[in-house]
Amino acid sequence: MILGSQPHLVVLSSLRFLSSSQSKQQNLHRNQNNNSQMDWVRGKTVGRGSFATVNLAIPKANSYSTPTAVKTSEVSTSSSLKNEKHVLHQLGSCQRIIPCFGDDYTFENGKEYYNLFLEYASAGTLSDQVKLNGGRIPEQHIRRYTRSIVEGLDHIHRNGFVHCDIKLQNILVFNDGEIKIADFGLAKKTGEKQSFECRGTPLFMSPESVNNGEHESPADIWALGCAVVEMVTGKPAWNLEKDSNMWSLLLQIGAGEESPLIPEELSKEGKDFVEKCFVKDRRKRWTAEMLLNHPFVEEVKNVDESSPRNHFDFNDWVSSVNDSAPNSPELEELSPWDVDSSIDSAVDRLGKLLTVEKPVSWSESDSWISVR
Repeated sequence: MILGSQPHLVVLSSLRFLSSSQSKQQNLHRNQNNNSQMDWVRGKTVGRGSFATVNLAIPKANSYSTPTAVKTSEVSTSSSLKNEKHVLHQLGSCQRIIPCFGDDYTFENGKEYYNLFLEYASAGTLSDQVKLNGGRIPEQHIRRYTRSIVEGLDHIHRNGFVHCDIKLQNILVFNDGEIKIADFGLAKKTGEKQSFECRGTPLFMSPESVNNGEHESPADIWALGCAVVEMVTGKPAWNLEKDSNMWSLLLQIGAGEESPLIPEELSKEGKDFVEKCFVKDRRKRWTAEMLLNHPFVEEVKNVDESSPRNHFDFNDWVSSVNDSAPNSPELEELSPWDVDSSIDSAVDRLGKLLTVEKPVSWSESDSWISVR
């Protein structure tokens, strides 16, 4: 995730530093439409990743009870956040996708930062919910969560995008029990060919992603199956031996004949649903649209069809990122797993993937740590 600052439509927010006795920093954002200013306070840190931090962002001029979150990274490492902003802008409003309220730039401690404002999920992630429930979630809740994820994926795919990193850590949970898909930093346009690469999290990668560097909508469905299994068992879908390494994992996914084990404790409908996600041939794998009619989730009712409220009321904000340039060179450098397109065999490809220098983490794509 490497990116330099973009020269077009840059709006630099002025920053007023508070006295050393105060723990918060105050930022100003200038609205290009009416030259008015919006004050916001950077609150406590609620998450950290390899290239970004997440803080509460509290508007000074208002008294909203639910604060917004702000994802912040240095401009030099902000390609993932800028890609996320672009994708969310293109996807538009969907109750199953985290909404973006705007973005800005700030200068803090002599450095320039890019800030992305998103809805804050106070209940954490689905991964957190698994832990809170003792390592597994009751099936009636899994059905509802799965229905919501599929609805979000259907919207993403119908609008011509692929998420590329579906996993429990990227599904946010709200106090009312609703969930929304988040973290679109690795998302891409359907059919977009940037480089021969592997995106996402190893334990959730599909066979075609490992073998051919193919990241299209079927790969999201495979990852969905992995997520459902993890909700049931509290463990990764792939049953790895204690001394397993990255090579054996990728070889098992890309060249092995078996699929992830489907939990015995799952209902008949649940087992069949996961089987439809784990079809090796991506052409025969069920789509999100098809899965919406599967018995495992079709009877789950949509409680709230209304779009989420914008806590900052940023509807008139002007983005400081040029949304008309999605294929800029900066956005083509998202993955640290880029490999040469001349690789022919799956085994050679796996070997090449494992020689690329990157942090080894089988279940994380960006090593996010919740610090709530």
